[in-house]
Amino acid sequence: MKCLFFGLMSLVASLGYSQNVLNAMSPDELREQRANKTKVTEAGDTVSTEAQPMEYGYIEDKDIIWSKVVWEVIDLNERLNQPYYRASDGLLTESASLYDALVEGVRSGKISQVYDDEYFTTKMTYDQIVSRTAKKDTQQYYFDMIDAGEEADEGLIFNFEINSKDIKMLKTKGMWYIDRRLGEMKYRLLGLCIMGPDAQALGTEFDDGMFVELFWIWYPDARTVLNNYTVFNPNNSSSSVTFDDLLNSRRFSSVIYKAQTMYGITPIEDYIPKNSKGQLEESDRIRESILQSEADMWSY
Repeated sequence: MKCLFFGLMSLVASLGYSQNVLNAMSPDELREQRANKTKVTEAGDTVSTEAQPMEYGYIEDKDIIWSKVVWEVIDLNERLNQPYYRASDGLLTESASLYDALVEGVRSGKISQVYDDEYFTTKMTYDQIVSRTAKKDTQQYYFDMIDAGEEADEGLIFNFEINSKDIKMLKTKGMWYIDRRLGEMKYRLLGLCIMGPDAQALGTEFDDGMFVELFWIWYPDARTVLNNYTVFNPNNSSSSVTFDDLLNSRRFSSVIYKAQTMYGITPIEDYIPKNSKGQLEESDRIRESILQSEADMWSY
């Protein structure tokens, strides 16, 4: 049994998503290998460590006998959701926050399906994302100095930038469906939205603390990137659980704020206005109706 245990541990280590800090000759070498997704084996060979996510598989239209699209909001302040915005020290592991992983994926071009809306109609570029998450502002006195031909004081320029610690909410769009071949309920994540403060309102009287949608990601396009970022685990720095694992297994706490109902595709707050308790009860009712749909599929 002991040999079997260590054999399984060796297999897990060989399939790891990040380089082992114990084998690093220097921090710079370790960071370079992680950036290039490579590692040096015991024999001295350089091999790729980029991991591919498990494919979803093709679903025939006729095999979907019931489905419902739901929109959910994830509060990262909740304890269960905190791994999505926690990051490591960057040396022991390459853990990053979900926000940083997505932005880096867009910057590098590995994620191209970035949109401005939840219906994925208007595409966004990396520069557009930057313009939404950063702002440079100054005082009128700065321009007066320039107009007067004087040397402008750079200290009058204020830079406002949204970073990972400012991202405390996410939105998801996904479909629950019953697969006729498997005879069970399944969930497929379709879209992921990053929410944060409005950078253009920072430092002004219009900064009301409300979060806005910064950008939407078509999730299947981001799976490879997210599958190569391990999630920060305070109890195990060598954990190989990735963001793709967490999201596909729905390891998060969320509240449904919109779904396909008898009122159409309408936010709950629109047909239950000014009633927070009623909105939460409606969210729970929709969730229970989804679970009940699978039970109703069976007949005895």
